[in-house]
Amino acid sequence: MTTEGTLTGDETGTIPKSLLWRGLLAIAIGVVSLIWPDVTVGAFVILFAVYAFVAAVLDAVRAFTSDRGWSVAGRLLLAVLSLAAGVVALVWPGPTALVLTLIVGYWALFTGVVEIALVFTSGRRAGERAWLILSGLLSIAFALALFIRPDLGALSLATVFGLFSIFYGISTVVTAGDVRRLTHPPRRVADAVS
Repeated sequence: MTTEGTLTGDETGTIPKSLLWRGLLAIAIGVVSLIWPDVTVGAFVILFAVYAFVAAVLDAVRAFTSDRGWSVAGRLLLAVLSLAAGVVALVWPGPTALVLTLIVGYWALFTGVVEIALVFTSGRRAGERAWLILSGLLSIAFALALFIRPDLGALSLATVFGLFSIFYGISTVVTAGDVRRLTHPPRRVADAVS
């Protein structure tokens, strides 16, 4: 990061790629959850844990490639929450559908709150802020739906989680494209001028 707040060449490649991979993973998991909604609770626990671990790694990478204090802290918090959710899901693999629903609900709630909080960090563009707000609100709405109807069961949870993952993945891929588009043109112009 330069002193003016623009991204350097290394950061422009890392951030969009990690966002892109996270979005594509979310879409893939969402599609699998929709295609095989009758997945067992154990398989869904493993699927959720894998997603949470990958999300934790990608958030940690994004935290360590940023030099903005609040962004680093927010991304590290998301990484820790995702890691904790994945560990809890694997340590107790035989929870009932109700417990699994609550684990996913709390994870979605905390993720949504942190994403909305990240909107208020400096250096965010309007489009990125809009997608963070939309993703955060969607996560919170998903959590509230699970808290209101925890009796949905594993089959319904897989379908709802699949739809949520697809939308979240699409919004993340769009954000990655926006970040890439916003950071590369100035670099190309600067390279052409020098």
